[in-house]
Amino acid sequence: MQVDRLEKLLEFIKNEPDDPFLKYALATEYLRLNQIDKALEYYEDLINKHPGYIGTYYHLGKLYEALDRKDDAINTYETGMKVTREQRDNHAFSELQAVYRDATGEDEDDF
Repeated sequence: MQVDRLEKLLEFIKNEPDDPFLKYALATEYLRLNQIDKALEYYEDLINKHPGYIGTYYHLGKLYEALDRKDDAINTYETGMKVTREQRDNHAFSELQAVYRDATGEDEDDF
């Protein structure tokens, strides 16, 4: 069943290769299947080609943290906070701010 979902997503992306939702779904599916390199590839592609796709910043940052790439995680969270402010998405901003603070060790008063 896991492969079926992945195969369906791969088939969909053939028809719509630049669809950010499909790229995000593939990244998430690859992560779920523990195919970290593929997940990273799709998340990074989203950040580069679809910087307004807000959900990516949290998940890519967390993946960087898991890979012990703390500086990349912090930079991703910072960029995500900037984008969420521009889009006035306060909920996403708050989530990114919380993980940013955890990653940097900053308190609420520091920001």
